[in-house]
Amino acid sequence: VPDAPVRPIRRAAVIGAGLMAGQLASLMAQGAQIPVVMTDLDDERLATGVQRTRDRFTAQAEKGRMSPEQAEKLGSLITGAKSPEDLADADFVIEAVFEELDVKKKVFAQWEPVLRDDAILATNTSSLSVTAMGEDLKHPERLVGFHVFNPVEVTPLLEIVAAQTTDDSTVATAFEFAATLRRIAVLVKDAPSFVVNRVLTRMYDEIGRAIDAGGDPETVDLALAPLGLPMTPLQLLDFVGPAVLVHITHTMHQAYPDRFTLSPWLDAVAEAGLTRVLPRRGEDSDTYLTPQAEQARDRTRGERAASSAGDDGANGQLLTRVQDALADEIGHMLDESVVASARDVDLCMILGANYPFHLGGITPYLDRCGAAERVRGQRFDAAKK
Repeated sequence: VPDAPVRPIRRAAVIGAGLMAGQLASLMAQGAQIPVVMTDLDDERLATGVQRTRDRFTAQAEKGRMSPEQAEKLGSLITGAKSPEDLADADFVIEAVFEELDVKKKVFAQWEPVLRDDAILATNTSSLSVTAMGEDLKHPERLVGFHVFNPVEVTPLLEIVAAQTTDDSTVATAFEFAATLRRIAVLVKDAPSFVVNRVLTRMYDEIGRAIDAGGDPETVDLALAPLGLPMTPLQLLDFVGPAVLVHITHTMHQAYPDRFTLSPWLDAVAEAGLTRVLPRRGEDSDTYLTPQAEQARDRTRGERAASSAGDDGANGQLLTRVQDALADEIGHMLDESVVASARDVDLCMILGANYPFHLGGITPYLDRCGAAERVRGQRFDAAKK
């Protein structure tokens, strides 16, 4: 954390009123016990978002997690802006709008003239360049990435992204605010998809290759069990949402086309508007995938020439490719100084992706299985010493 002045945060604002915006508003109201004002382009959407956020506290009270009085008090901290001036005295303003660079730039351009010059601007982007987001701002030094993970209530990681122009006071204040919200923050460089999403997307690159090559989806999905992830790749895909993963994949492909390819099957799933690829518990399906996801696989099978057979999960070749891909990508991240050390990657994957704590982190696993030496010529723990 930079040794720099920390600005007090007594009032916050959230630009947006969707599901993530509501989670951010409730996190700040409950964690910091400060007023949070929400705003949106549509009054009806705003009213719905404010009420839904207040209802989150009511639901916690009904479950015995807080008293009804606490729920009422926290709910009263959440308000909807009646005019732009309602955000004028906010100390911390975070956007939670559509994950598109131009949209986020327009949002900041709209609100910067309204806000105080010393108010911190934050973005909850999961993959976009924070530096590019602030290039048209009058005060880009106060813009910082504040990537909170979904679901907000149970995921303790917070990636704090310092753009090229972010000053030390803004970074230090972001860390202090993260601690107030009881989140464990890791400082990351402004690089595409930062840490957690970058690692997971490299894993999905190999999964997509195997399925596009005609591999049996069940065999592919179960091949990574030794990684110790709490969900199989396709279960995690359903949890995150295919559209979100595909968006991040395209971001990574644009940045690093030699290492991140586009999967015709995953693109087809997202284009069809599918929200999941595996049947829900209790649903019938003649295939491992949902009928719609299987149809997308049939349509796109063979569109991308893959170098490996899709049934590699049965003999460990897919697992080995994923291990080597992860070791390679984490190596690039360390070479680029995205984080200070391999320990930061381990912390991010444990707290942000629920990687098993008892396994020590992703880099010790890659050391034990030999991937680090196969790809980098040395173990990750050798770099720590």
